Amino acid sequence: MDSPSPLDQITERVERLLVRHAELQRANALLTAQVVSLTQERDSLRSRLNTARTRIDALLEKMPPPPADAPATPTDLPKEAE
Repeated sequence: MDSPSPLDQITERVERLLVRHAELQRANALLTAQVVSLTQERDSLRSRLNTARTRIDALLEKMPPPPADAPATPTDLPKEAE
């Protein structure tokens, strides 16, 4: 058998590279779409977080101040005798 000519080898190599290029373009398009989707999801979650934070802040503003004799933190509560 004769070995392929250099021109045939180059042609085959170029064809393989073109196929690989097309595969990479498809993969890149899928990844780009995924980035867009995840960016939208992140932005939506950020918006929900900010809304929740605003609502919590509003609720905290409405709470009456604690009595003067109330413990500062839950760890300051007296322990019950067992």
